[in-house]
Amino acid sequence: MSMAVSRPVCKTPPLIVVMGVSGCGKTSVGKQLAARLGTPFVEGDALHPQENVKKMAAGIPLQDVDRGPWLDRIGAAIAQAAGAGEGLVVSCSALKKAYRDRLRRGAGGRLCFVFLQGTRELLKRRMEARTGHFMPPALLDSQLATLEDPSGEDGVVAVTIAMTVEDIVLAAVAGLEQAKTE
Repeated sequence: MSMAVSRPVCKTPPLIVVMGVSGCGKTSVGKQLAARLGTPFVEGDALHPQENVKKMAAGIPLQDVDRGPWLDRIGAAIAQAAGAGEGLVVSCSALKKAYRDRLRRGAGGRLCFVFLQGTRELLKRRMEARTGHFMPPALLDSQLATLEDPSGEDGVVAVTIAMTVEDIVLAAVAGLEQAKTE
């Protein structure tokens, strides 16, 4: 299992964003991670304003101004869970450090990220194989260009996607546990 862990901020109950570019498996990993941790899961794509979904479906990359309201909705879900003393796992690409910092503020600074990373070729194959998703494979390169690698940021567990979902979840849990105790 391949993982890297940065400095700790993970606490119990966990507040976790499963992040990465489209096609990395945020939803699959997020659902299984939430089930394993006994926390609710929120599908970040379901929080996109309809205008964003239409743009992406048309092959138009989102800009910062498009992502703002979406990040605010995700941040509100995280803040609500934090305020209630509950855990939460949410999927969100969180491609830029500014986006991650915006979400961290909503969590009072105790938000962890599971960064799912893979090669362009693997990501493209996964995007081409899925059906019924609004994000076309043509937008992968714009996502990769936008991605600011979070490795080394506080509370980030980086996990390769070149293994089964179950192994990815196990690596993420191990990394999160390590981040809690360091």
